[in-house]
Amino acid sequence: MAEPSFEAPASQFIDGFQIPAMFPAEGFRSAVQYKPRSDDVFIVTYPKCGTTWTQHTVSLIFSHGEPVMSSTAFFSAAPFLEITGAEGAEKMPRPGAIKVHLPFHLTPWSEKAKYLYVTRNPKDCCVSYFHHMRNIPGHEFKGTFDQFFELFLSGKIDYGDYFDHLLGWYEHRYESPISGIVVTHVGAPYHGYGGSYVPGHYTPRLLI
Repeated sequence: MAEPSFEAPASQFIDGFQIPAMFPAEGFRSAVQYKPRSDDVFIVTYPKCGTTWTQHTVSLIFSHGEPVMSSTAFFSAAPFLEITGAEGAEKMPRPGAIKVHLPFHLTPWSEKAKYLYVTRNPKDCCVSYFHHMRNIPGHEFKGTFDQFFELFLSGKIDYGDYFDHLLGWYEHRYESPISGIVVTHVGAPYHGYGGSYVPGHYTPRLLI
């Protein structure tokens, strides 16, 4: 039996950086030029590292436990900067949190803003990323897990190398009022709660 043919995910390179093909180039360029405000909170992750669960957690902190009433309200209060561009952050209801998957050198930076970096076991990240690329329309990956694994290890994937992303942010962990490293154990209980975990001592610092 012939080996299945390899097909890379649908990607594009914008100014030398690899992102999903369906993302607007103008949104990406606007995102990296955004000028952070002093009340901005950024949720930063490599893809498939607990981003959405962290967005929900931070949203509940901001709303004092009151859940948002619709997905539209949730995503407007937690805009994905690479898609919305700077406009998403500028029009975001406040308090809110801006989502980015960008490496440190491309993320809009201000010592007055807050940055919450979320990471995940690379093994779990890779498996989740594979299924995301296989199942989410627009990525169009048709290869095997072994083929995706090689892409993941080589960094020839949207948002580049996992380890470069993590280490790039880790080096700057003391340069912001909040830049905590939060490890997500997706699917494993943490004191009865499966998902991303924001330590209690971060709560007042997010609300300041």
